[in-house]
Amino acid sequence: MRKITIAGFALAAVLTAGCASTDNQGAVEDANATAMSAEQTADNALNTANSASSAARSAQQTADEALAAAKAAQKAANEANERAKRMLERASQK
Repeated sequence: MRKITIAGFALAAVLTAGCASTDNQGAVEDANATAMSAEQTADNALNTANSASSAARSAQQTADEALAAAKAAQKAANEANERAKRMLERASQK
């Protein structure tokens, strides 16, 4: 009985597969279209990521230049403060 049941399931599977094979072409075409769409989406995402990376590098360069300018300004301000402090000390001694 068990062998007959297994054989019945196998026969049903074969018949179902035979009927489904005509539908498989449509499913394969749909899958291919979906895969191509996913590939295009991934390519677009990669291009966007590359553009963002380039913009980030440019922003980093600008930030580095601004930091260097700020450090130079700070150094100049410190030197000016030191000169002013010395001038005040000399003026108070007179």
